[in-house]
Order: sequence, then C-alpha cells, then structure tokens
Amino acid sequence: MTAVGVRPGRADAPTGVGLLHEVRRRRRRRGLTVVLVVAALGLAVALVAASLGAAAVSPDRVLAVLLGQGERVERFVVLELRLPRIVAALVVGWAFGLAGSVFQAVLRNPLASPDILGISSGASLGAVWAMLGLGLAGIWVTGFAFAGGLLVAVIIWAVAWRQGLHGIRFVLVGVGLAYVCGSTVSWLLARGDVRQAQQALHWTVGSVADVRGDDLAGLLLGVAAMSLVVALASRLLTVLALGDDHAASLGARAHGGRVVLLAAAVGLVAVAAAISGPIAFVALIAPAIARRLVGSGGAALLASAVGGGVLTLSADVVGQFAIPGLMAPVGIVTGLIGAPYLLWLLARTERTRA
Repeated sequence: MTAVGVRPGRADAPTGVGLLHEVRRRRRRRGLTVVLVVAALGLAVALVAASLGAAAVSPDRVLAVLLGQGERVERFVVLELRLPRIVAALVVGWAFGLAGSVFQAVLRNPLASPDILGISSGASLGAVWAMLGLGLAGIWVTGFAFAGGLLVAVIIWAVAWRQGLHGIRFVLVGVGLAYVCGSTVSWLLARGDVRQAQQALHWTVGSVADVRGDDLAGLLLGVAAMSLVVALASRLLTVLALGDDHAASLGARAHGGRVVLLAAAVGLVAVAAAISGPIAFVALIAPAIARRLVGSGGAALLASAVGGGVLTLSADVVGQFAIPGLMAPVGIVTGLIGAPYLLWLLARTERTRA
C-alpha cells in the first residue's frame, strides 16, 4: 500500500549514491558535447580564415594543402601566411579563456577578469615603456610585457593579502591598478614620438597578425605548461567553491590552492599578453558563455578555454574581412563585443542585489 500523498517511484530509478553518479555522468556528457560542438565550430572558422584573403584559396584546396597536397603557391599562402595567425589566435584565446575561468571560479566573482584586474594592463605598460621609454624592440618588448603582467599580479597579491587571499580585496586592488597602468600608458603615448607612439598604440589594442616563428613556439610552450598546472590543480576548485571553512574541514589547504591556481592563471595571461598584447574581454566573456552552455554550476575550464580560442579567432576574421580595407586588430573587435556585455552584466548584478 502506498502512503497518501506519496507518488510511487520507478523500481529501476537510481537513488542515493547511484543518483549522484548518474547526475555526474550527465554533466560530463553535456560538458563533453559542448566542448566538441564548440571545437567543431572553431575548425569551421579556421577553414574560413585560411580560405579568405587577397590570394583566395577554396576550402577544398585548403584541406588538400593540410593533407600534404596542393600547389606550391597554395602551400605558401596557407601554411606560411595564414596558419600561424590562426594557431596564434586559437592559443591566445585559449589562454585568456582558461585564465578568466580560473579567476572567476577562485575569486567567486563573474567580474574577475585579467583585463579588468589590471594584469593585462600591466603587460601593456611593460611593452609601451620598453618601446617609448627605453627604445627597445623585438624580444625585449615581449620580455618587458611579460614582466609587467607578473609585476602587477605580485603587487595585487601583496596589497590584497591579509592572513590569506580574499577575493573582494583582490578584485578591488586589481581594478585600482588597472586604472594606474592605463593612465601611465596614456602618458607615455602622449609624450612619445609620433611614429613610435603609433606603433605602440597598435600593440596595446591586441593583435595576432605578426605572431610566428619563435614567438609562436614560445607561446605554445608557455600556454601548454601553464594549462598543465591548471589541469593538475583543477580538483581544488570544487572544494574551494564550498568556502574556506568547509575546505579546511575536508583537509584541503584553501590558501595554498588559491595561490597555485591564480599563479597559473597569471602565467597564462602574461604569456599571451606578452605575445599578442592585451586582447580585451575574452577572459570575461568566454567563461560566462561556457558556464551557461555546460550548465553544471562549475568552472567549465575546458569549455572556457576552447570557447576563448574560437571567440578570438572569430573576432580576428571579422576584423580582417567584415569591412573591406579596414583590417581592424582583434582587440578592437573583442572590445566592441565585450563592452556592451560588461554593461549588461553590471546591470544584472545590481538587479540581483536589489
């Protein structure tokens, strides 16, 4: 006999631990599906990017070149001119997307993004100071950009640390330093030589047009190393989401986990920004889209990384070909996309608090 008001369940319905495993399996399947669909979209965009240009190459000929066939001119256009830019856009976007996902998950703030927190601005300041203040070029600019991003992160860390790293203080200090770095970059551009300032200004908006050779190899190596660190420490994100007290009760070192994850995220941003410049809003938008698509409530690290790469490549294609003759850098396009999203996110946050 069934009690009044209680609906009989299915005899084969999972309960307890079995139900938990079933929910986890469904989440993993949905997450994997999202990653595969977004990756397929990225391959399609990459095929389009390799086909378009002054020397047009049809998609079937691009595939033939990638399979080791094709004429010499086609191989030169696809492999030497276009493929490095495509790979650079995907890898830089991967780095920014993954770093943004880590920042937002660890600090538990959807506005916690490297470009908003000043780390990307620090890389810009390092590069502009090297070009306009010291008259350097080439690999030196890349090195100063990397050092600038790391230095800003260390300053944020030192100022925000009070018997542990707290998310709100970290964000507030980072926003303040972002304004300081931006103002200093503007001052350097205003007092510099016109031709040098124009070159520096083009670098600060973010571009993957000239990333190839040793720069591309260094980008791949650095992003791969930092991504591996994030992957190894990613299990801590689930525990950190419970709060420091619960994490400590489970035997996890909350502060140590934050340090490792944020250090890896800072490394991703510094490596990417040192090569391409600070491409705006990718680290903010890609994780938000990934979390909504995956729908698990977690950080969605892999989906954020893949989505960041596809977003950056798509923005680069739009910047090159949307308006004939304009050739806008990728950072301009992502800025036009990201600024309205940031305003919407701020308005939504205020409505939620109200």
